[in-house]
Amino acid sequence: MARILVVEDEPNMQIGLKDNLEFEQFEVTVAKDGQEGLDIILRESFDLIILDVMMPKMSGFDVCKAARNKGISTPIIFLTAKGEEIDKVLGLELGADDYITKPFSIRELVARVKAILRRVDSMDKAIAAPQDAGPLTLGYLTVDFTHYTAIHEQDGEVKMSHKEFEVLNYLLQHKGEVVSRYQLLEDVWGYDSQPTTRTVDNFILKLRQKIEENPNNPKHILTVHGAGYKVVV
Repeated sequence: MARILVVEDEPNMQIGLKDNLEFEQFEVTVAKDGQEGLDIILRESFDLIILDVMMPKMSGFDVCKAARNKGISTPIIFLTAKGEEIDKVLGLELGADDYITKPFSIRELVARVKAILRRVDSMDKAIAAPQDAGPLTLGYLTVDFTHYTAIHEQDGEVKMSHKEFEVLNYLLQHKGEVVSRYQLLEDVWGYDSQPTTRTVDNFILKLRQKIEENPNNPKHILTVHGAGYKVVV
């Protein structure tokens, strides 16, 4: 049974989300504000976090940023009344996996929760395959996809979000091939309504900063102009 943390300050929304997710056979924990949510995230393990943006004490953006800085890679879905593209992009760049704007249907939220959990499960199975067993080194970075850890040759342990692991794993599964931004958005994010391709570019930039000797002149994650990206091991 998947464990889900709901961080939401509105009581009626808390109850509604908890009841509906439990009806879908998820185990649900609820936090009433951002600080409580972060405290729970840092001491317990979850399969997915549903995180409101506008909350007392700490915003959802701040909670997400703090969790990612602590190495928490659990998938995150943002809930917010904000619908502007800049807010969606910011949430995704902070390490969120999805973004849903209030008001929304419970059916849509549950569908997105299940889609993310399926993608995570598929990734876990793929990286656990015998041919992918053991750490893999790309440039300065050695990644263990089984345990979601990354070690930089010079800087030691590196904090990476679950989405960064997913993007890198996808590129490595297609090493030597040109992968378009839209392939990454569809296969890694799984969006029906795709965000700007700038989101992909920013994730590539983050990975290059960890992998490349000179991120401005990459030798491992190459840009194929007009087409996408290609990994060279």
